[in-house]
Parts: sequence; structure tokens; C-alpha cells
Amino acid sequence: MTSGPGAVSAVSESEESDAERPAPDADPQGDPFLRTRFVVPGRPVAFLRRERLVGHLDRALRTPLTMVNGPAGAGKTLLAADWAAARETPVAWLTTDAAGHKPGVFWAYLLEALRVAGVPLPAGIGCPSDAGRTPPTLLARLAAELSALDRPVVVVLDEYDRVTDPEIAEQLEFVLHHAGDGLRLVLVTRTEPLLPLHRYRAAGALTEIRGAELAFTCEEAAALLELHGLRLPEPATRGLVERTRGWAAGLRLCALAARESPDPQTYLKEFEAERTSVADFLLAEVLRRQPDATQDLLLRVSVLDRFRPDLVNALTGRTDAAPILAGLCRANAFVEHLEHDWYRLHPLFAEILRAHLRVRAPGLETELHRRAARWLRGSGSLTEILGHGAAAGDWQFTADALVDDLAIGWLFAGLRSDELCELFSRMGPEAAGPAAELVRAARELSRHEVERGLGHLRRAERGLIGGPGRMTGATGTEGTAMGPGEFPPGPPDPATGWGPPGEEPGRAQARLTWALLEALAARLTGAPARAELAATAAESLRGEVPAHLLDRHPELLALLLAHLGSARLWAGRFEDAHTALTGAAGAVAGASTALAREDSLGRLALIDYLDGRLAGAEATARAALTETERYGLSQPSGSGMGQLVLAAVAVERDDLDRAQALLREAAQPHPALLDPVMEAGRAIATARLQLARGDIGAALATAGRTVPAAVASPWAQGQTALVVSAAHLAGGRPETAVEVLRALPDEVPACTVASARAELAAGRPPAAIELLDRMRPEDRGGPAVTVRALLVRAQAADEAGDRAAARELVCLALREARRDGLRRPFTEAGPWVRPYLGAATLRAGAADAQHRHDAGPSDGPPPPLVEELTGRELDVLRRLALTMSTQEIAADLYLSVNTVKTHLKSAYRKLSAGRRNEAVRRARELGLL
Repeated sequence: MTSGPGAVSAVSESEESDAERPAPDADPQGDPFLRTRFVVPGRPVAFLRRERLVGHLDRALRTPLTMVNGPAGAGKTLLAADWAAARETPVAWLTTDAAGHKPGVFWAYLLEALRVAGVPLPAGIGCPSDAGRTPPTLLARLAAELSALDRPVVVVLDEYDRVTDPEIAEQLEFVLHHAGDGLRLVLVTRTEPLLPLHRYRAAGALTEIRGAELAFTCEEAAALLELHGLRLPEPATRGLVERTRGWAAGLRLCALAARESPDPQTYLKEFEAERTSVADFLLAEVLRRQPDATQDLLLRVSVLDRFRPDLVNALTGRTDAAPILAGLCRANAFVEHLEHDWYRLHPLFAEILRAHLRVRAPGLETELHRRAARWLRGSGSLTEILGHGAAAGDWQFTADALVDDLAIGWLFAGLRSDELCELFSRMGPEAAGPAAELVRAARELSRHEVERGLGHLRRAERGLIGGPGRMTGATGTEGTAMGPGEFPPGPPDPATGWGPPGEEPGRAQARLTWALLEALAARLTGAPARAELAATAAESLRGEVPAHLLDRHPELLALLLAHLGSARLWAGRFEDAHTALTGAAGAVAGASTALAREDSLGRLALIDYLDGRLAGAEATARAALTETERYGLSQPSGSGMGQLVLAAVAVERDDLDRAQALLREAAQPHPALLDPVMEAGRAIATARLQLARGDIGAALATAGRTVPAAVASPWAQGQTALVVSAAHLAGGRPETAVEVLRALPDEVPACTVASARAELAAGRPPAAIELLDRMRPEDRGGPAVTVRALLVRAQAADEAGDRAAARELVCLALREARRDGLRRPFTEAGPWVRPYLGAATLRAGAADAQHRHDAGPSDGPPPPLVEELTGRELDVLRRLALTMSTQEIAADLYLSVNTVKTHLKSAYRKLSAGRRNEAVRRARELGLL
């Protein structure tokens, strides 16, 4: 990570909007924070406070970085905990443990640790959403907040050796560097952290306590043994220290074991003489000291990361696990108490016990995982259930658990997606049933393996209906298999459903999962009708699925709406697509819905771009990118549509280098979102860029690429024709350009304007003007269309010798273009426009236009108001005066676009106006605005 000025980027408006959001109560994986990780560990009764080490730690406040580095059991954590507990000011404590596996989880826990310690962090700091990534802006904001504090914050990261991702180390170095005097970082670790320690050492900015210093001295060992009720002669103590090398855990274990021996001195000598490793000691002494039943309990629970008495009883067949665990915890027998009634084994002890379990009872570990998975199915986290199910090799159970929880979206939404895909990659063909096939389909579709995904989806479909039948997309006619792009005879019957009466629990979840995957497959294959059928099926199922599951997994419906919206967009149904995509973009903000919201915002931006509204397209595309940055989604982080739209906007602004860079960024979209909309959009944007750079042949070749899809897209055809026509015009072939556009519908504003330009280039000005005059005021599109239409009229006026009219029209085009920063239309207009772009000419044109505006119509006073405007018509008119587009007015007033158009037509009629500017002028004259 860069630590220079460029690393601290400006915070976007959408990021600032998070300032009022409360801090998250769960990590990026959706699991509640384990509060015990923020608690300074307690010291055992027989704890020895070592003043020399505490004094050394006190010097940590003078340096930004402190490292307590030593082997397992060296007493690092207890030392840091004793020091932290004695401080007057709070210390932010984080036991990294499982939180250190991925950057997103690590930083989510660290931010929560700061909040628990009372560090005043604003909500606008943000929070990672994906376990695998952290937004750079979040790190910059955190460093800035810490640097502004009156006194430094002390942060202790315990078990930091579990943090093995070099990206986390780079990020931590960035925050530490830029926080300045606001942060004092203490790392408790077994290994050398991946930080530039040499620089800190050279600058005198590092306090170190290493293994040699952590080792007990003879005096300290004697004092520790006395706390355990043992008094040894000085030579015996010295010998023990030499043999154990002052290892704190070894000394404590020796004391615990020797305390029960009638001859402690002899026992300690025999122990050290006979054992050559810590594992031997732990197995032979700590484990053997327990009753046989307790030994069996410890071996069985070693397969668990954490456990509670009921779970232990399920694994052991006992009923008395609670008092046994409490006793082990009190005896410091490497059983640690967590929150509530949860426990865990010391990691080193658990590892050794698992190895011993495999030797003592081969095959039992698999069965224990199986039992744990089934017990947790009723009360555990899904992550633990899936982990134990996979470890047991029970893939049908594991797939059922994922589908029954409605968590299939985890394979797409950036949350554990890589981890889950890897986990289920081990699922063999022996796993049968609809759930297993649905998981296979999801995994294949998440990698854009569409044909294989469809095969699994169809097999799941047959299983859900009990055999070959009539679920959406299963068959074309009775008993006839359907191919890609074919459509079923009709939607499923919500009244009868797809399963038999009294179907088993989870069947509704499986069918809803199928509907999501069917919508995705339809989107990827460009089959909007199939997407509609899948959405209809999903809607009929919502009432059958437990509400708490839908609340727990908002990503499922968000993804469904995103897939439906994109399929509608491909079909050219912009208003219907806008409705679905807006629903997805408005889903509950969070990690799980970030991908769907980013995807939907990108496609909403594309709709604005296709309508010629570049400013709106740019704003929405940037909002899409903010979603991925805020939550630090893994790469490829999203659909790439936001970058693609920004690239297309950059071409319109003649910023070709930026357009090329943005196209490169969009080159690797999320595989599950690489649909025909994305492929067509990329081809069109690339062809426009090539054309802008004068490479006509490349532009024609790129635009001519076929995008595989079940049905053709009208807007993709139209945009392709626009590029091809422009290429032929640039190549001096106007008649070919006219023919390319002639087959397109006249009601598409951009195509109408392009046809007019081609007709003008072919030497037919009247035909060009006639095309423009036929355009309805409400359908003239945004500035990108309006500017080109004005320039066509200006060129026609110029060719007719009416330079005053041409000059005025160019001025109007420039004024319209200024809002969106449009430059490309003037570049592609040709040499005729250059004389009109001089400063003096533009001033004269602006004066003429203003004079005509002030003078008004030349045929007498304006006609009177036909009838009073309604309140809603006035609302629409006021926004029209602010140069808002129809879509913007609709969004602002919470109306449909068609309703806004109806109000506009009525207002035009009442004001005796034929166009927007005239209506606004008449309203001002009448005192309505």
C-alpha cells in the first residue's frame, strides 16, 4: 500500500452519507462480533507479575510500534494483559485469532475494538463488507481520525502471528505511519510480523520484547513455583529453568503436574529426563492426569473451534459436560471460557489432541464432524455448519444446509464467495438431490460456466417436481427437452406449486433458490422472457419462505431484481428495467447486498447514457463504484458497468486516454455478471473510442461482433448502427451511412438525429430537417442527443448561407453541452463548425439568441392561459425550469416517467407551448414560476 499523499483520496458523497449509519453489529461475514476478542484476558490465580517486563512495556508509549515476540506459551498474552489492565487509560484490545484471516474481517474487528475501548470514531469511517478486501478510503479516514486525537490510542493485537496476509501488514503500516502520534501499536506475536521493522529500529521507533527476555529467570521461576505451592532447592530450580529454557507454559505445566506428585522434585527431574517435546508432555501429563472420561471428552472436542456443554454432550454421549468444562477451565487445563457458556481449547493443545485422536481412534474425527454439523444445524452459525459438514464429507447435508438457509447468494455476493466455491469444489458426484444440484449450478454460474450451470439447474428442477415436468424452462412441450434460448409454455402454477402436498421443510427455499439461479441463467443467456417467468415464480414463493430467512439474506431478492432488471434492459424495456434496478439499488445497505447494488447502479447509469444524459450517467456510475470501494469487495469486485459507462462518457468528452484506462478497468467483471448487456456495452464503447481515434476499420470490426443471446436487443442494435453509420460518414460514405440507419425505428431520438446527419452529409438538407422536425418534444433525449440535433440544424443553416442562424444554433449547442462537458459532437461535426467557435462569433451568437429570447414570438402578445394548471403540473413545470430531465423529475416526485410525460403534455396544452423552453418562458410571463 502506498503511504504517500495519493493514498488519501477524497471521500465521495455516497461515502459521506454513511456518516449517520450506526456501527455494524456483525463482521463482514454476517456473524456477530465475538465480544471476548475485545476483552483483556484475565490472569490466573497463580500469576506472577514480572516488573522488569512491565517496565519495558511502559516504554511502549514512547514509540509508535512495540513487538512482544516469542514462542507459544512464552507468557506474551498474560504479560500484555497484566500491563493493559493496570493502565489508567483504556486500551483497545483485539485477539486477532480467526479475525486475522482476511483483511476485511481484520479491520472490522479492529474498528470495533476501538469503539469498545471508547475511542471516538465517527460513523462515517465506514466498514469493510467483504472478508477479503478493505476500502483504501477507510484506512485513510481512520488514520486521519487517530492523528487528530489529543492523546495516543494504545492498541494491542494479540496472537498477531495468525495474521498471515501481507496485505493486512501493508494496510496496518499505512495507518500506523499516517496516524502519527495518535496511535501506539503493540503486537503480541509468535513470529516476525511482515512490517518494515528495520526502518523502525533505525529510527528508534520500535520497542521490542523478544523470546529471550520473556524467558523466566531462576528467581522468577522459583517465585512461580511458590505460587503453585512448590519449594525447590536452588539447583533444582536452575536445572528446571535450563531444561525448559524458561518457557512459561512449560514451567506452569510442570508446576501443575508436580503439585499432585508426592515427590515434586523427583517428578520434575523424571519429566524433563524422559520427555523431548512439548507435545509429549501435554499428551502424557496434562491429558493423562484427567479421568478417562474427561480425556475422551477433550479428544472429541478438539475437532471444534468452540463448543458449549450441549454440543459436547452430543459428541460424547454424556450429560455432564457443563461441570466438567467449568472444572477444566478453573484448573487452567487449557480450556478457555468465552462468552456465555461457550468454551475453546488452547489452539496448541487442540492441535496436539487432534493428532492424538487420529492415532487413537482412526475414522472417529469424521463422525465427530458429522455429529457437530447436525447439532449446530439447530443452533449454530451457518459457517460452522458448512465447515463441519464438509469436513465430514457429508456433501448432501452441507448443500441442504446452504440452500435451506437461503444463503446461495453467498456464492455471488462477495461474502465468502471464494471460500464457498473452494469448499464445494470438493463435493463429489455421490451427493444427490435438488440442493446439491442447485449448489453445483450456482458454482458453475458464478464462474460463467453457463451451459454446465444450466445442466445442473435442470437436474435440480426435475428433482424439485419429482421427475421430468413443467417447471419454468424445463421442457418446451411435454417430454421434449428445451435448448438454450427456448422458452417454456407458461409460468409455474402458484396455486399447485412444484412439489407434492406436505412437502418437506426447506422445499420452498430450494424453489426460491432455483428461481434466483434461473433468473441469473436467463440474464446470462439474454432470455428476458425466462427471467420474467423466474421472477413470477419467486414472487409466488415469498410467502412460503420463513420471513426471518428473507430478512437474514437480503442479497437474495436484491440479486433477483438485479438479474430481472438487466434482462429487461437487454430487451429495451427501459422503464420496467428502471423499476427493477431501482429496487435492487435500494436494497438494505450492507456487505451482502453491495454487489447487487453496484451492479444495478451501473445499469441505471447505462440507461441514462443511452438516453443522452451524461451528467446523470456519470453520477450514478460513480455511485456504483463507491459501493465496491466502501465495502472492499474482492476482485473482480463488480460488474464493471460503472467503469464502462464512465469510459463512454469520457469518449463524449474527448478524454480518450481516460476512456482507455476505464475500459481496461472494466475488462474483468465478476464472471456471474458478464451478460449480453455488458458485452454489447463494452463493444459499443470500445468501437466509439476507436472511431474517435480515427481507426475506422477497427471500429467497424468491433461494432460488428456478435453478442450471443437468445433474443436481439433493440438498443444494442441501434447503438451498433450508430457507430457503424458514424464510421461510414467518417470514411466518406454517407449513402452507406443512410442505409445503415434506415431500418431503425424513427422514435429512437439518437438514431433519428444520426439519420438526419447522414442525410445532410448525403446532400439532402430538407430530408435532414424533416427528420428533426418530426421528433416529439418529450422524446428528444438528453444533451448528448440535443447537441447533435442542434449541430445538424446549424450545419444545414450554414450550407444555406444563413450564418446568423448557424451561429445562434452553435451557441445553443455549446450552452447545452456545457452542462455535461460534451466535446465529441463538435469534434465529429467537421471543419464547417470551427469558424463558429471563435470567441467573437460566440459572443455575437449569444447576443442574438438572448435578443430573440427577450423579444419573444413576433406574432403579437402571448395567448392567454387555456385553463389553470394543477398543483402536480406546476411541480413538474418548476423542475422543468431547473433543466431536470424527465427521468430526474420522475425520481424527484416519486412518479413514473409516463405520468410525468402526461403532466407535461397537459401543461404544454394549457400554456399553448410546443416545447420545453417555450413552456417555461410562458409560465414565467404568466407569473407561474
